[in-house]
Amino acid sequence: MLRVSTLLKQCIAAPGSVSALRFYASGSVPTTKLFINGQFVESKTSDWIDLHNPATNEVITRVPKATHDEMEAAVAGCKEAFKTWSETTILTRQQLMFKFQQLIKDNLKQIAALITKEQGKTLADAEGDVMRGLQVIEHCCSITSLQLGETLSGVAKDMDIFTYRVPLGVCAGITPFNFPAMIPLWMFPVALVCGNTSLIKPSERDPGATMMMMELVKEAGFPDGTVNVIHGAHEAVNFICDHPDIKAISFVGSDQAGQYIYERGSKNGKRVQSNMGAKNHGVIMPDANKEMALNQLCGAGFGAAGQRCMALSTAVFVGEAKTWLPELVERAQKLKVHAGSEPGADLGPLISPEAKKRVCDLIQSGVDEGAEMLLDGRNVVVPGYEKGNFVGPTILNHVQPKMKCYKEEIFGPVLLCMEADTLDEAIQVINDNAYGNGTAIFTNNGATARKFISKIDVGQVGVNVPIPVPLPMFSFTGSRGSFRGDSHFYGKQGIHFYTQTKTITQMWREDDATDTQAATAMPVMR
Repeated sequence: MLRVSTLLKQCIAAPGSVSALRFYASGSVPTTKLFINGQFVESKTSDWIDLHNPATNEVITRVPKATHDEMEAAVAGCKEAFKTWSETTILTRQQLMFKFQQLIKDNLKQIAALITKEQGKTLADAEGDVMRGLQVIEHCCSITSLQLGETLSGVAKDMDIFTYRVPLGVCAGITPFNFPAMIPLWMFPVALVCGNTSLIKPSERDPGATMMMMELVKEAGFPDGTVNVIHGAHEAVNFICDHPDIKAISFVGSDQAGQYIYERGSKNGKRVQSNMGAKNHGVIMPDANKEMALNQLCGAGFGAAGQRCMALSTAVFVGEAKTWLPELVERAQKLKVHAGSEPGADLGPLISPEAKKRVCDLIQSGVDEGAEMLLDGRNVVVPGYEKGNFVGPTILNHVQPKMKCYKEEIFGPVLLCMEADTLDEAIQVINDNAYGNGTAIFTNNGATARKFISKIDVGQVGVNVPIPVPLPMFSFTGSRGSFRGDSHFYGKQGIHFYTQTKTITQMWREDDATDTQAATAMPVMR
């Protein structure tokens, strides 16, 4: 078990930068605090969740399941802060976001290091996690353009119509374990810059990045209560779905939780955007750049240990491209499985022993149902980290749509390989799948790419781009079984989600204008 002194030495940052000191409370095992009204608060709960380092399974901290009173206080603080924050000028909100942006840049490595400790991903991947969230903050700094309304002058005699985009109130975010910086940054900065206040419930498996960012929120000068953080599991989710003062919920996570939150939150009259599961396919055409395509498959299939909702988890080889499989296996075998903090690691551990067991069980189910094992990563051993939750790159061939490993999102470093005789057949396989998060095609033929783009029923499509996550000036547009709601995350749709339109119709009669000369004639009513 990790002593608090060891933990804090590892988490304390350079002088003048963010550290774990403020949001960890001391003890034989440190506890993670709440963040309410600008203060890091030790929870009074008696119910705690042990958080383990996935590479060692040592306990790092204990995360509280916030009490009902603590959650109520967090919402009340957000509601009170909204009264003044919603009337703060857009230029003030923009300037605070500029400050927050710079503070995230200055502390990127410290945040990434804590992500690696709590979540397990490699340091390079953790830095990318923070960087992609930072890009959303940078886009939020364009709020003076993003929140513009519309105007039509002279719609009728002496009459004009115009619209405002106004904030909703208290908005909540429920975040997953796999991107502990990026996903919260999809949520609370967009909510704040639009004039809302935000209640965040980070994943109980790795809340540290969010807590570090709360230090930076405070340092940037955001008023107390504009962002509050609670911790917990099922009870906290129900509280958010049911509380009448919460107007909107953003969620990223599993299918079961996402559907539940969408239905319960919507039933209570809240706006909900819910990003859920995925089964993303990459189509490899025989005319593709082989070296590039195979390298991209390995990176997108096994990076982050497969714990991405946009992981390219299924490869469909069209025609002669199936002869490339032995070379794909060779590349996958060269990837280094190690603790994320170790130099040269290509993929780290899974988040928990339970996650490892589930991934291994799904691999076995594929073998039992007739898939061919080309590469088995279940028995990988990492010297010095024998107790870690490691699974190495795994490749199953001849996978069929009826197999359990295909129907379920594995969320591990497992690449499923299928074959198709034609592009049309590959498109049909993808469109028959329930999910619509992302897909990609590898080809050197523009007509082939254009046909794929036109015929595929998936929200985000890459052409020679394996993980087509849009940059923040666009929106994250997963579809079908991968998304519930009307407006997607960040970009223009994100601004629309966190605001409502107020339409004003006004008439000022020209005849009522004040004249500069006194009239002496008898007034006549018209």
